[in-house]
Amino acid sequence: MSSAVGELRLFLIAIAVALMFQLLYLPPPLGPLKPWLLGMVVCYYALEQPRYIGLGRAFLLGLLADALNGAQFGGQSLRLCILVFLLLRFRYRIRFFPLWQQTALIGVLFLNDCVLAMWVRMLGSLSQPAVAHWLLPITAALLWPVLFVSMDRMRRRQRTPSKL
Repeated sequence: MSSAVGELRLFLIAIAVALMFQLLYLPPPLGPLKPWLLGMVVCYYALEQPRYIGLGRAFLLGLLADALNGAQFGGQSLRLCILVFLLLRFRYRIRFFPLWQQTALIGVLFLNDCVLAMWVRMLGSLSQPAVAHWLLPITAALLWPVLFVSMDRMRRRQRTPSKL
């Protein structure tokens, strides 16, 4: 199997796992601590493999996630498109940041995402999220190093030929 096919398969598996993770129910005290894994996987691929994710695919993934969640249609699409746009715009600078600076940047991007999510809910005349909604940037920043290193290791394994 070629390296490109393996990397595409890894991308599709990561997206599928992130979409399934959104369907995972957590009890109310733990619910706000659930990270937006789809956004984090999209951020990773926007930084490391931009050929797999662009504005169009981010939009379609957001629509799919909204359909799976039964959420306001287009809300996650807008949020993912803004994340991808910002990351692709500054990709060449961000890639060479040390991991701790990337983690801080992901926290800031997800804080921006929280503000945007609140704005989308306000435009849709939906109830405002609880105060715990603002924990999302913290959980995203805490999870980013783990996600980044594990995805890098999996991609590295896909690129190295197996020794048979």
